[in-house]
Amino acid sequence: MTLISMLLALIIERLAVRSHAWQAQGYVRAYLRFSLKTPLATLARHQFGQYLWLLLPGAVVALVLCLVDNRLLTLIVNTLVLLVGIGCWHYRQLYKQYLNAQERGDAEAAHLAMQQIRTDSGSSADQNSYGQSLVWLNFRYYAATAFWFLLLGAFGVITYALLRQLQEPVTLAPGESAAAEAEATAEEYTALQPEGDGQDAVQCLNHWAQWLPARLFGLGFALVGYFSRASNALLAYFLDFTVSNEQVLTEVASAAEPMEPELLNTVDETSAMVQLAKRNMLFFLALAAVLTLSGWLR
Repeated sequence: MTLISMLLALIIERLAVRSHAWQAQGYVRAYLRFSLKTPLATLARHQFGQYLWLLLPGAVVALVLCLVDNRLLTLIVNTLVLLVGIGCWHYRQLYKQYLNAQERGDAEAAHLAMQQIRTDSGSSADQNSYGQSLVWLNFRYYAATAFWFLLLGAFGVITYALLRQLQEPVTLAPGESAAAEAEATAEEYTALQPEGDGQDAVQCLNHWAQWLPARLFGLGFALVGYFSRASNALLAYFLDFTVSNEQVLTEVASAAEPMEPELLNTVDETSAMVQLAKRNMLFFLALAAVLTLSGWLR
C-alpha cells in the first residue's frame, strides 16, 4: 500500500497537479491561523510545547486513520497527503522559465529565474551553483518527503512538510495580495514563537529530519554517479552533526557528477544535476519495491 501510494502521488504530481491548492504552504498557513484562534497558541509559545505543536497535525491524521482502519481510505488519504507534501508547482514553473530563457540565450532572465528559486526556497548557501540548488530543492520536496513517508506514513509527511514550510519564505500566495498575505503569515508565525532565547524547535527538528535522509541519498548519489569521489565526499561528513545538510548533499552530488568549471551555472550543468537527482530517486523507488516484496514495507 505504501509503494502504491507513492507511485500514484508521483505520477499524479507530474501529470495532473497544476495549482497552488496542491502545495503544502496554504495548509501550513491555515494551521497557523487556526492556532492563533485557539489554545494551541499557548502550546506553540511554550519552549517545549512547541515541539508537540509541530507534531500535532500529523498525529491527528495518523490517529484518525488508525481508528477508522480502512485500507481504501488509508490509501486515498496517504496518496493525497503525499501529493501535497511533494507539490512544488511553483518551483517547476520557475525552472521552466529558466530553461526557456537559456534556449532564447537570455542570460539575465535565466539568472533571475534561478535567483528566484533560491530566494523562495530559503537556500542558505549562496555559493551553490544552479545545479546544486536544484539538487537541494529536489531533495527537500521529493527525496526527504518520500523517506519520511516510507518510514512513518502520513504522520511523517505532514510533520516534515510543516517543518519545511515554516523554514521557507512565504511565496506561494497568487494574485495581487501575495505580498500582503506573505507579510501577514510571517506575522502570524512570529506571534506563535516562544518568548526568551530557547532553542528554535523548527530549526532543530528540521535539521534532524534531514540529517539521515541527506546521508542516505548522498550514498545513492555515489551509487548512481562517480562512486569513488562521491563516497569520499560523503565519508568526510557522515558522522558530522553540525555541518548543514545542504552542504553535505550538494557537495556529494557535485562529486558524483563532476563538471568542468566553465560549465557551472549553465544549462548543461543544471540538466546533468537534475538527471542525477532523478536517477537517485528511481534507485530508491526500486529499493522500496524490493523492500515491499520482501515484506519489510507494507
